[in-house]
Amino acid sequence: MTEEEKSLNFLEEIVEEDLASGKYKSILTRFPPEPNGYLHIGHSKSIVLNFGLANKYGGKTNLRFDDTNPVTEDVEYVDSIKEDIRWLGFEWSNEFYASDYFEQLYRFAEDLIRKGLAYVDDSSAEQIAEMKGTPTVPGKDSPYRSRTVEENLQFFRGMRAGNYKDGEKVLRAKVDMAAPNMQLRDPIMYRIKHASHHRTGDAWCIYPMYDFAHGQSDSIEKITHSVCTLEFVSHRPLYDWFIEKLEIFPSHQYEFARLNLNYTVMSKRKLLQLVNEGHVSGWDDPRMPTISGLRRRGYTPESIRMFAERIGVQKRDNLIDVSLLEFCVREHLNRIALRRMVVFDPLKVVLTNYPDQEELLRSEDNPEDAETSYRDMPFSGELYIEREDFMENPPKKFFRLSPGQKVRLKSAYIIQCDEVVKDAAGNVTELRCSYLPESKSGGAQSNIKVQATIHWVSIPHAVTFEVKQYDRLFRVEDPANEEGDFKAYINPDSLQVVPVAYAEPALRHAKFDKHYQFLRKGYFYLDKDSSEDKMIFNRTTTLRDTWAREQKKGG
Repeated sequence: MTEEEKSLNFLEEIVEEDLASGKYKSILTRFPPEPNGYLHIGHSKSIVLNFGLANKYGGKTNLRFDDTNPVTEDVEYVDSIKEDIRWLGFEWSNEFYASDYFEQLYRFAEDLIRKGLAYVDDSSAEQIAEMKGTPTVPGKDSPYRSRTVEENLQFFRGMRAGNYKDGEKVLRAKVDMAAPNMQLRDPIMYRIKHASHHRTGDAWCIYPMYDFAHGQSDSIEKITHSVCTLEFVSHRPLYDWFIEKLEIFPSHQYEFARLNLNYTVMSKRKLLQLVNEGHVSGWDDPRMPTISGLRRRGYTPESIRMFAERIGVQKRDNLIDVSLLEFCVREHLNRIALRRMVVFDPLKVVLTNYPDQEELLRSEDNPEDAETSYRDMPFSGELYIEREDFMENPPKKFFRLSPGQKVRLKSAYIIQCDEVVKDAAGNVTELRCSYLPESKSGGAQSNIKVQATIHWVSIPHAVTFEVKQYDRLFRVEDPANEEGDFKAYINPDSLQVVPVAYAEPALRHAKFDKHYQFLRKGYFYLDKDSSEDKMIFNRTTTLRDTWAREQKKGG
């Protein structure tokens, strides 16, 4: 389907209408992350949407950090967010911070006080919550709601000057304590926090709440289309109220369904718990749904953008199947991954009739690529194959190696198992096999029919490394909504380590910017902790959707 044939999503329809009517000459979107954690796969949907809209319609996108809570924010998070956005393939037009606007926001707050639309409240957080009422019971006015403009200005300036302790006073908007929408029941605009800010230091001890900083920052930047997730639908009337009362540029908020993915959690609070309690190795653990975790695992920016585009832009929340994300990365990796042979659980094969020599055999790097390159692989009389590729007493439909049975070695020869060597305990330790000299791939007898092709590694030439096989972090589909602690549903098999795997020598020169398919095993990526002395490969995903198969079995 071409770009033109795709139906527009509802946001594209709005943008096209706004441009056609002349409401805007160009569009300006923004991506406003809070620098209090790493970005996750849900944010990628918002990034692709905001930057994608601007790119498609010749507009621009601002990156604006919503840094209004100094207690939870860190420069580490700011740096990681910028790295993630660039890795996904996007560049912002301007880099702003809500803290850039602290002085302007403060003046806006004083404007509302002068208009009689904001007041300083001395009530405690508990009292304010109690006075708010419920969705069916109207709230009650605070006893401080009737303070004069002069009193409110005096107290608000005192808050800024540091004359009061945390929680002693707040600034509230004077909207409507009986409003059916709870967000309009005199929301808090400023709270006191005697904490150092990562950009403004100790210049401020009062900080604006998100609902006050958000719309006004949009307006200051003249954002035309402010795109949020559905939980902000009820906040939109307040967003509009502030802009209307301040008589500033009318940015407009639009909402879409956030990305919810099964077999994981997307709450930053829950992800932070996983990190802090040691259930994962860090924010970039390859099992985490963070963009940095997916990158470390071997996901590509192309696959994540493809995923975001496939799920589309909805107006209703739903749970997306993680197998779609895995499908997208398989689709991309199948086209770009270099094929390599790696044995995880080795069984020794001795070719009794192979001459005392070594030879180089050619094999394609990627059969999906019409212009694939080729590599030479050393072959010798002593090989490793996967232990699971041999059975001494096979069932009827086992087509791999067994006594008297022939198989093809990938890009090499056909071999036949002649003898099985065992240790004192009866365990198979070695296979004695013979090879058919004329059966080399491309040779005179290469068309001899065999039922299976298996991979192999020449023992004298093998390189070794560690393999980490990652799987889904949770064993239930929606861990956040299960009974009890969500961490009780962590998948105990989410990481399985192969301490020593044996590989063809081409992998000695593996690169961090390359992706690999280990034949018949899956897609793998060199881990950032690899060194000259020890390489570590992470499994990005299996070759097929093994979970779907297991669920069918269970059914």
